[in-house]
Amino acid sequence: MIEQRMVFLNGEFVAWENATVHIMSHSFGRGSAIFEVISLHDGDVGPVIFRLRDHINRLFKTAELLDMQLPYTHEQFCKAVADTVRRNNLNKGFIKVICYYPQFCVEIVPPRVPLSVSIFAFDPGKDLEKDFFAAQSTTACVSKWRKLDPQTVPVRAKAAANYLNGMVARLEAGKRGFEYAILLDTQGFIAEGGTESIFFVQNGNLLTPALGTVLESISRISVLEAAGASGIKTFEGRLSVDLLDKAEEVFFSCSPLKVFPVRKIEDRVLEKAPGELTQKMATLLQNIISGKDERFKKWLYPVE
Repeated sequence: MIEQRMVFLNGEFVAWENATVHIMSHSFGRGSAIFEVISLHDGDVGPVIFRLRDHINRLFKTAELLDMQLPYTHEQFCKAVADTVRRNNLNKGFIKVICYYPQFCVEIVPPRVPLSVSIFAFDPGKDLEKDFFAAQSTTACVSKWRKLDPQTVPVRAKAAANYLNGMVARLEAGKRGFEYAILLDTQGFIAEGGTESIFFVQNGNLLTPALGTVLESISRISVLEAAGASGIKTFEGRLSVDLLDKAEEVFFSCSPLKVFPVRKIEDRVLEKAPGELTQKMATLLQNIISGKDERFKKWLYPVE
């Protein structure tokens, strides 16, 4: 089915198999592609894109951090994303916006030209026979790899090269018999998962690592804003690794799964996964996505 999808490519729609780039392109060889992964949901008014404008804002921030030039305006990007969803007749799934240098280049500095733009939209349940939206509890370990230090590369940039960090951490976790990895920063404080934000529940409060060494995740800020609006106290700061042994509840958050609980960290088994507050947050985010929570309707970008 996925081979039947149409791809937005520099202002036109092309067949899936024609959405290609040369192996000697700068973005393939140097990892200079930047991207956004955005969730699409079947809301009460039809298909809606979760926080599309915020995702595109972050795309522009990434381009600015890496001294890149995007060829479209913010509104043109939003329209192109919605057009891609409509063209593929989707009600739910994922959208991936990838901006890249297709030019042949052997130098480390990319061509000083605007990026090319591709937009993919698909339903993993139909196209990949895998339901990424099915939230289940998971296991995690503390990785031997540290989170990229902000003094080495801009960790706020959602760039392909930065994700080698999460890849090696997840591979290590798999070899050790765990599903996910928890990375510490170079100072030994908790940072995030390989591609996930991490949250802790302690004494009824919701805690998460502060920005600086972690990605400015759209899912992360959504959890924090939804919690705050619902009267749940939140804290952002430098979190000691001891919290992994003390927290009453732990959960991850990412674009596919806004809230999914951790039932085991290293040798520690969390008896309640999901715990009460984790379940409350999962329900809250699900109500927001489905359009049932009027306070957050602005987060939903209607496709039609």
